[in-house]
Amino acid sequence: MFPSGAAAIHQTKRLISTEMTVTTSASLRRSAFLLGACLCLALPVQSHAQTKPLGEGVVATVNDKLISSYDLKQRMLLLIITSGVQITQQNYAAFQQQALRTLIDENLQLLEADHYELKITDAEIDEEIASMAQQSGLTTEQLFAELKRAGVEPQTLRNQIKAEIAWGNLVNGRFRQKARVGKEQVDSYMGKLTEDSQKPQYLVAEIMIDPQVAGGQKEAEAGAQQLFDQIAQGVAPFQSVARQFSNAPSAANGGDAGWLVSGTIDPKIEATLQTMDSGQMTRPIVTENGVYIYYLREKTAGNSDTQMRLKQAAIPLNAGAGATKALADFRAKYPTCEALGTEKGNGSVTVTDLGVTPLSDLTPEYAAALKPLKTGQTTAPMSNAMNTNVLYVCDKTLAGDNAPSRDQIENRLTQEKVSMLGRRYLRDIRAAATIETR
Repeated sequence: MFPSGAAAIHQTKRLISTEMTVTTSASLRRSAFLLGACLCLALPVQSHAQTKPLGEGVVATVNDKLISSYDLKQRMLLLIITSGVQITQQNYAAFQQQALRTLIDENLQLLEADHYELKITDAEIDEEIASMAQQSGLTTEQLFAELKRAGVEPQTLRNQIKAEIAWGNLVNGRFRQKARVGKEQVDSYMGKLTEDSQKPQYLVAEIMIDPQVAGGQKEAEAGAQQLFDQIAQGVAPFQSVARQFSNAPSAANGGDAGWLVSGTIDPKIEATLQTMDSGQMTRPIVTENGVYIYYLREKTAGNSDTQMRLKQAAIPLNAGAGATKALADFRAKYPTCEALGTEKGNGSVTVTDLGVTPLSDLTPEYAAALKPLKTGQTTAPMSNAMNTNVLYVCDKTLAGDNAPSRDQIENRLTQEKVSMLGRRYLRDIRAAATIETR
């Protein structure tokens, strides 16, 4: 993180000190717990009836564009309102640096958008703000009124939203096609999800502090601890803090990271989640990728149902003692569903397409035989009241409400790649820019 300098910190702290006391209304605190891109307001009260006019000073320049102390004060107040985080002596410097870093990045993003002549209309900004207001149970006019009451000019929010829209459009326009994943990647991911469906799973929200963004490992750990303390004390809602401070792609969704599967999670994180109950929050966990805080919404023991697309190669029970050998020979000739193709059978063996069947609908014997199999594998010859058969697993996917579709998986994998490429893009722009802080 770019240091702001002692002078800038002192100047800005003096300018906003009389406007930084914040409390939260009950109705708006309730709205803060909505998962999603929710603007959750903490309504300020003024500790002084009147403040002196603010002096103006420059705290940073970004390729000759100026960031004033007023801009910085406004952004700090907006961060407080939208995250619920309270300013303390311990977190002031980190909070101020976060606000300054955000302003620097937004200036770089808007300059890059201008370079590509990407225009963001007032209508687009209005639509996003209206959506934010609605999720907090407010009209746009009420939202702006509360911002004004907190000392924040509506234009400050509009500037932030404009940068978010511009950068999102630019990054998606440049990288979306490049980031698209192929059928093989989706198949592999779906196969992995299905295999993992028998393992413990954790439905979580997350906050990730990236040391590269925070200015170093020490700063990332300290910042995560300060955020944890305020969430644990009930000062700031988890989802609002995630939206404003998390560096993970899930930040836009209030930190909602979906289901994590045992074996695919950092061992440090999983070891902590295993000991927790639903509704609990982890302390900051240091990993190679960053410092994480997780809120465990739900967890399962790993008994998810699966559904299988099956084909059956069968011989009637009255076929005699050679039935099992005939099936074994047929299975050796056609070892997979793909090898079986459109084969309808030969000799005494008949092939039937059984369609898609949930594992839970099968008899215990067949369910036990099929459960460990992967796509492309077959059971050993088995017998029932009608025939001796071999079942081919042509496809295996998750069943139930939590099962993601192929489109959802493709979008998720693509967005993860877009997000990664966007972070690299911004890092390169930042490295090539002329940035001065005062």
